[in-house]
Amino acid sequence: MDFETERLLIRPTIVEDASFFLKLMNTPQWIQNIGDRNLHSINDATHYILAKMIPQYQKFGYSNNTVIRKSDNTIIGSCGLYKRDGMDCVDLGFAFLPEFQKKGYAYESSKKLVEMAFTYHKLDKLKAITIKENTNSQNLLTKLGFKHIGFFKVPNEVDDLLVFELGNF
Repeated sequence: MDFETERLLIRPTIVEDASFFLKLMNTPQWIQNIGDRNLHSINDATHYILAKMIPQYQKFGYSNNTVIRKSDNTIIGSCGLYKRDGMDCVDLGFAFLPEFQKKGYAYESSKKLVEMAFTYHKLDKLKAITIKENTNSQNLLTKLGFKHIGFFKVPNEVDDLLVFELGNF
């Protein structure tokens, strides 16, 4: 399902977005803050979308979304709701190309997804995870109303992640 904000179109990620995701997932910020997904070709990115993003959307009705700036139809980032192994509720995540960061796009798209999570998907709470060093994400989550509630250990990872939560109360 597509969503719109004043400046953005937010739609489910499709295979045709593979070249964008290859670029996004290989930015230094993505690798540092989210992790290396070992995508080295359009084929790798296509396989990732087919294996990770589309099946979750088909199963739950939400997953990764591609964020497009309406003024020029440019793909600028990603924002989604994710069902993660080991987490007891849905996780909000976002990432934008460096040239589109600090312009309010992550807030605008995330705010819309939070709204849709509670009204359309009828979720009662959301969580979000981030590394301790990613203060920009922590600040955005706080601005969205999330509260830091503890730590989360991703299976097969070394470091604990900060966990934030927002309830639909």
